[in-house]
This record gives sequence, structure tokens and C-alpha cells, in this order.
Amino acid sequence: MLIVMAGLPGAGKSAVAGALGRELAAPVVSVDPIEAAMWRAGVSREEPTGLAAYVVAEAVADDVLALGQVAIVDAVNAVAAARQQWRSLAARRAVPVAFIEVVCSDPVLHRRRLEGRVRGIEGFADPAWESVERLRDEFAQWSDGRLVLDAVDDLAANATKALEYLRRLPD
Repeated sequence: MLIVMAGLPGAGKSAVAGALGRELAAPVVSVDPIEAAMWRAGVSREEPTGLAAYVVAEAVADDVLALGQVAIVDAVNAVAAARQQWRSLAARRAVPVAFIEVVCSDPVLHRRRLEGRVRGIEGFADPAWESVERLRDEFAQWSDGRLVLDAVDDLAANATKALEYLRRLPD
């Protein structure tokens, strides 16, 4: 199975992805550390490293799926093209794809989490709140079925909801 996380920066998707990864013993392929690694390797920030990071994440997830394992992709996935990328990968590997969107319905809490988080990704600065608000306005409407989790709820409860959702999906 391919599990695709989606949501704005700081909403809590990486926390849910990590909880699912631990529970399912599945690797989490996260776009942000891949992009930061490109910069550390000398790829200019002027290049389309965001897009390239999605392509690298796809290649890694593809290899994981080829081994018959579950792969979890952790990325914003704000645009339809990104979501199509994951649907296409799942189709090529003949595995189900599950989208899980994490939102934070409390903007004060969301901003506090974004501005207070320390992820330890060398060379990667979190976006400013203003850019997250702009991204929220640009977030593409969903055409896929998905589970929506609200990060104001407890992480353990959200992880349990996600696991129950994944267990109900057809093979």
C-alpha cells in the first residue's frame, strides 16, 4: 500500500506519518529532508528543487513498494499534479493508495506549532506563517477519497483513526 500524507506545513502531517511508520514498520519518505539534502549537495535553491524532491521521493517509494512493503509519503501535496503522481505510482505497482490529509482547524494553534517546531533538518528553514496562509488559499480541491484528520485532536487518537481507515480500505 502507498500511504500519502497531505496538508499545510506545520499542520501535523509528519507527526501522523511518523506514528503510522512506527505502527506499520513502514518507511516514511519525506520530501523536506530530500530537498534540504539537495541544497547541501550544492544544488542551487534557484533550481526547481521542490519538484525534484517529489520526483526523488517517488523513486524511493517506488523501490519500497517493489519490495512488497508499505510506503508512506510525507509531503504537502497541495496541487492536483502531485496527487496524480502518487495515484500513478500506485497504479504502476498495482497497490492501493490511501490519502490522509491533516488539517489544523485552530489557526492560532497551527501558527504556534509552525513557529515553534524544531525539526532538525539541516539547511531547511520552515516557511513563514504568511506563506502558509497563501498556500492555504492555493490548496487544490480534492477529487480523491481521503481521510481528514484535525491536529487539534490528540496525536494518538489521530493515528488510531488513520489505522482504522487504512484497515477498511479494499486491497
